[in-house]
Parts: sequence; structure tokens; C-alpha cells
Amino acid sequence: MRQVAFFGNSKRIKSRVTVFDTTLRDGEQTPGVSFTCDEKITIAHQLSDIGVHVIEAGFPASSTDETAFVRDIASEGLESCICGLARATRADVEACADCGVDMIHVFIPTSEVQRVHTIKKTHKEVVDITQSVVRFARDHADQVMFSAMDATRTGMNELTEVYQTAVNAGATILNVPDTVGVASPSSMKALVSTLADTIACPLDVHCHNDFGMAVANTISAVEGGASQVQVTINGIGERAGNADIAQTVMALESIYGIRTGICTERLVETSRMVSRLSGISVGPTQPVVGDNAFAHESGIHSQGVLADTSTFEPGIMTPEMVGHRRRLKLGKHVGRHAVSHMLSDAHIIAKERELDEIVAQVKEVSNRGRKVTENDLYEIADTVISGAGVEKIITLHDIAVINGNHIMATATVRASVNGKDTVCCRIGNGPVDAAMKAVVGIVPEELELKEFSVSAISGGSDAIGHVSIAVEDAKGRLYDASASSDDIVLASAEAMINALNLVYRLKK
Repeated sequence: MRQVAFFGNSKRIKSRVTVFDTTLRDGEQTPGVSFTCDEKITIAHQLSDIGVHVIEAGFPASSTDETAFVRDIASEGLESCICGLARATRADVEACADCGVDMIHVFIPTSEVQRVHTIKKTHKEVVDITQSVVRFARDHADQVMFSAMDATRTGMNELTEVYQTAVNAGATILNVPDTVGVASPSSMKALVSTLADTIACPLDVHCHNDFGMAVANTISAVEGGASQVQVTINGIGERAGNADIAQTVMALESIYGIRTGICTERLVETSRMVSRLSGISVGPTQPVVGDNAFAHESGIHSQGVLADTSTFEPGIMTPEMVGHRRRLKLGKHVGRHAVSHMLSDAHIIAKERELDEIVAQVKEVSNRGRKVTENDLYEIADTVISGAGVEKIITLHDIAVINGNHIMATATVRASVNGKDTVCCRIGNGPVDAAMKAVVGIVPEELELKEFSVSAISGGSDAIGHVSIAVEDAKGRLYDASASSDDIVLASAEAMINALNLVYRLKK
């Protein structure tokens, strides 16, 4: 891995930075997100398995349920250090200690606006409370983190005094929070650098994303001397969220050559798990983990990556490094090289004139505003190339759906798989869900529906609907397919059949 050459004072840069994940605490404060106890334990295990150094399990004093959740996570015997959050009160500290956490994270507002309007304390009172509560926390835990809430809007003299007080009282690490995301990368680096030169204690940083600079500010803090970064999966959290773990870790690992201890090959897997449990989808253009992070449509880009992937990808970060898959996408900008490559993957060889016709038809479909899937490509190839022989392993014969306002939707599908008739019956949350589950049930392949969209091709109540889907296999590879019909249930089932054929075709 290469290292950037514009560090400034490189003596402050650590060769290793630890990761503090607060998905279960700050991440769950995302409006509309609420994890069950089982979901929290599942996420905690995942975080520990990928190498997260500290997991902030929750805020025990906030409710009896939260106390139980934190206690359960602390008792799981995870490799990660388990942390509980506490306001600067003895009762909160005792709540954390009673849960059996490894680290107690004490915070108190320090900026004037926070002191005056939230806790109504003077700076001197804040210093005195810090001294008393941090000392009390250290009597109950070997590791105590102290946070000066709203540090980036606190005067430097006041901030330094309260941090030094916390260290003198026994704090083992100091957190520098950009609570409302107003820092810039240069100001964050300068602040952390000054603190690193002034106070002999490890520094941690917690950045919010209000101006879209959480990751940049976190990286700049590392440049300034921070040895630990606070992140969440998919950047979820209060308001615009926090620094995203995948972006932060990969920037540190790939650009700076700084080790984090994270198993980066499981970042996409972890992102998708938390997306599913939180109900917050990951945008296709999300860096590192988004569906399009390593996808290419433009003819120039596709031709380049087929020749050498580093032409239009970072090179120092590959899809394999994060558990992703490189994809060539079909659309109005697609080129001959990409189409030829995708066809060859399915063992379809097109002559020059046939390839030109296939590309033209793909662009024509895309210009009509329709998403062009891989299955569409093979269907087009089948009509253009004489004897292309696009094999269909699975053929749908019949589908029957029972649905009503007082009965559970049930679908029965009869299809042939490699020439053998197979029948499967499934219930679902509505007729479409039942039908698609029944289709997936006819094959042993483990697949998960990742995307589902419906658009009307024609108008009126008898409009023809076009269904586009994307399914993911057990290895995280995505496959696009679609189908059209005046019956949306039938179109959905046929789209899934097309997706299954695509999976088997490409694997074969």
C-alpha cells in the first residue's frame, strides 16, 4: 500500500488506529431505527468478528430495556471491548458498571451554548463535575473514556482545562466530538494536533456528518494524532449521521497505509446486514459498499477496466478487498467491449455485425427510460444471433395465487428445473411476495431479493407493468432481471425466474 506524501508533521501519524463503533448507540438514535435485543446481539457479534476494537453497546441509564440490552451484550464474551455511555453523574456511571461493561464513556457539554442551554452550568462547575465523576468512574472500570461534548465549539483554553482535569482524574482516553458537524478537515487536524501536543493521553474522535465532512474530519484528526476513530455502519446516526466505518477504514488502510485491524473483506456483508436490520437502504453511489461502487457503464470506462482495472478504479482499493463485485452495467452509454465481455461470460460469441446490433438494441431500450438488465441482454442476443442457444434451466409453467383481506396470501408455482417438474407453495406478505418466495423455493440456490421496482409501460387500469429486480447470492454477487405483463404478480414471478436462469447461466 502506498502512503500519501502530504502529512505535514508525520511524527503524529500512528501506524495503527483502533476502531470504536457506535452503531448500537448513536446509530440507533437515527430517527425511525430501533433494534431488538436479538438484533443488537447479532450486530455486536458481527462487529467483534470483523475486528472492531470497542463496541459502544448503548446508554444503560436511558431505560430499563437499554440496561438489559447492554448487560446482555457485555455477557456475550466478545473479543471487542464493550463500552457503555454515561452522563457525568454517579447514577449513570453505576448503571454502566452494573451492566459489566469493560469501558465507561463519560460525557459532559463544554461549549458555552451547550452549557448555558442544556445543563445550565458554568465552566468551573463543568470542571469540578468532570473531576468528581471521572474519578468515580475509574473506581468502577479500568478503562474510562471522557468526552467534552461539542468540543469543536468550545474555547481552546476551556477545552484544554477540562481534558487535563479528566486525565488527572483517571481518564484513559479522551474523545474529541464534533457534535454538530461544524468542523472542517483543517480545523479538526489543528485542534487534535494542539491537544496531542498539550495532553499526554490517547485521543479519539467522533465526527458528525451535517456538512458531509464526517469521514474527512475523522481522517484529518488521525493526521493530527488521533489514535482511535468513532464510526457507525453505513454512517447512520443522529441527523445526517456519523463517519461511515467502510469509508473511514478503507481511506486509512488504502491511502494512508494505516492498519485498523478490521477484516475489510466483510465490510459489504456488514453494511447489508445493518441496512436490513435498520430498514435504512444504502444508496447505489455510497462509497465502498454501494451497488455502483465498482460498477461501470460508460464505454470508455468499461474498456479501460477490462484492460487494467486501475484505469477507472482506485487500484489501491479493489472490490475483492471489501467483499464487493465488479460489475459492467448496461445503459445508453454502454460500449462494445463491455457487451462482448458480458456475453462471453455466458459463453455467447457474437460476430462484429451481430455485436453492433446488440449494442444498438441495448441503447434503444435504455433511451426509452427503461433499466436494461443482464437478462435483457441475453434475450436480445438470442434474437440477434442465429443459434445463440441461450439456455433456460428453469421454465415457469403455472402459477396460482390465493389472496384476500381475511386470508394469508398463498402462491403455488409449477416449473421445470433442468427438465424435471417441480412444485412449490409459499405464503407471503401479499400476492407478489408469496409468488416470488414460491419461485425461489423451487431451487436450492440461496438468494435474497435486494431491489424490486414496478413501472407502467402503458396507461389505464389494464396497463402493462414492467418489473425490475436484483437478487444477491450467498457470496454477495448481484444479478439484475426483469419481465413485463398486464398481471403484476405474473411479471414478478417471471422476473424472478429470469434472475434464477441468469444465476445458473453465469455459474455454469
